[in-house]
Amino acid sequence: MPLSISRRVILQSGTALLAAFGLGTTRAAQAGNVLRIGYQKYGTLILLKGKGTLEKALEPLGFTVEWTEFPAGPQLLEGLNVGAIDFGSTGEAPPIFAQAAGAPLVYVAHEPPAPKGEAILVKPDSPITSLDQLKGKKIALNKGSNVHYLLVKALEKAGVAYQDITPVFLPPADARAAFEQGSVDAWAIWDPFQAAAEAATGARTLTNGEGLVANHQFYLGAKPFVDANPQVIDAVVAQIAELGAWANGNTDQVAEQLSASVKIPAPILKVALERQAFGVKPLSDEVVAQQQKIADSFLALGLIPKSISVADAVRKVSA
Repeated sequence: MPLSISRRVILQSGTALLAAFGLGTTRAAQAGNVLRIGYQKYGTLILLKGKGTLEKALEPLGFTVEWTEFPAGPQLLEGLNVGAIDFGSTGEAPPIFAQAAGAPLVYVAHEPPAPKGEAILVKPDSPITSLDQLKGKKIALNKGSNVHYLLVKALEKAGVAYQDITPVFLPPADARAAFEQGSVDAWAIWDPFQAAAEAATGARTLTNGEGLVANHQFYLGAKPFVDANPQVIDAVVAQIAELGAWANGNTDQVAEQLSASVKIPAPILKVALERQAFGVKPLSDEVVAQQQKIADSFLALGLIPKSISVADAVRKVSA
């Protein structure tokens, strides 16, 4: 089955992750009013965790916060699917796979598009100079991530069938090793790993997302929690908005704060941060339509098993 959102994904990510799930669920049951947030090493939520302002904002509502780190968006949404977390953030593609797998997710909000923040890279001495030359080649990517759709759209633009390339599904660290060793011909990757690879290897950009994909980041919640606790979700979004306003004007500080978590030097992270912007917003009809287009493309390629309606998974907010 082509789905990347499955219990097997969690098993492959290690027993420590499973232990975190079990511990988080147990603590939540004991504590009562707990907002369980899944975060990754890079992005707004890890910054919010470091600030400590969300905990203070939720105190009047009688809620505490519990944080669980995930290696990537697909695993984070599997955590939401199995009831281990209530809220998190991923890119465009993971919620498509998760919704198709039956996860009870709700789109809450999104960040501005960042098409320059993902790319298909080749080595500096690669003979590949155009997208059509990817035909018959091995391309490394993280299955079910944002770059999965970037690859689909890039091939479509070049007139190359998806079936005419060999996708090599690897997480970023393994994909970089394969890329440097020459065991794959190209690598579809996102920031900050993109910026790090460019700096370390001199990797050449075959294409980024400009003119192909929006590359949004989405905030997603478990529908039962979101429906039952709208005031908590509103408080979280307000804190994200406040943090985003600060981050847009303090790129150097943001880079310094993220450097320790992702183990990438701050100057390289600054390059990645300058390819994006912060500014959380509710989903517009245009953004919903863009997500639906991704879902329809994945369905046509057999990457998801059934059609889905993205609009059905968008949080309904009373006027």
